[in-house]
Amino acid sequence: MMWAVKRGHPAFLLGLLLTAAAPGAVLAAERAASVVLEELTSSELRGRIDHGATTILVPIGGVEQSGPYIALGKHNARAGLLAKLIAQKLGNTLVAPVVSYVPEGSINPPAGHMRFAGTISIPDATFESLLEATAASLRQHGFRDIVFIGDHGGYQQNEARVAAKLNRAWGKAGEARVYALLDYYEITQTAYVADLKKRGYSAAEIGLHAGLADAALTLATDPSLVRSEAMARGAKPTPQDGVRGDATRATAELGQLGVQRIVDTSVAAIRKLQERAR
Repeated sequence: MMWAVKRGHPAFLLGLLLTAAAPGAVLAAERAASVVLEELTSSELRGRIDHGATTILVPIGGVEQSGPYIALGKHNARAGLLAKLIAQKLGNTLVAPVVSYVPEGSINPPAGHMRFAGTISIPDATFESLLEATAASLRQHGFRDIVFIGDHGGYQQNEARVAAKLNRAWGKAGEARVYALLDYYEITQTAYVADLKKRGYSAAEIGLHAGLADAALTLATDPSLVRSEAMARGAKPTPQDGVRGDATRATAELGQLGVQRIVDTSVAAIRKLQERAR
């Protein structure tokens, strides 16, 4: 026999409360299973590390101009999302907060990207100290493989210097190692460019900065950061506008080629580095 519960009955009100609470409970469960360090509680993180999640990726982005049609935060968005995809494929891997402040050239007088509004630059020494302190903090909590992945070419050697310095300092203890995953960025300049050329896009169109390759990767990771409509009807930007390339024909589908390249290459490279260190 089925019983009808009237609207004013306590059981009816309880049902409403449980229904309203359900989405929050689902979200909390999803957060607890997340690979993103910031979405976990300290206790949840401790449990994950204790159960084998001892690899952590440190995504590095930057706040940098990319001409009139791509937002300043493209590197942060890409590094954060791609790190999550890499971590999920690796397994037992978490993702640290994105390092958003990076060297971008002289501030006064302004050089390079600092000549355009919005770019934020810090000194190389400050950046390297930031990476060192971040890695040391993660080591303190029990992470054993700490991987820097940088979305911008300008600080790749900074990553490598910090990794080498920390590995020398920590070598005797053998508790943790730091890796500068240069393959993450290199693949975007080699195999991904080759993929685009095979599809008929020229080197001039693919570009070196804010061109087709850059815009396509951003469309595939966060399309809200690309002003596609304005680009379609606006003037073609030049190097004087901070652009080297032509993003007009960029699509998320083309960007997905790069995403797949980056994720697959990074996962394979990390596994190889870990095996070599054992």
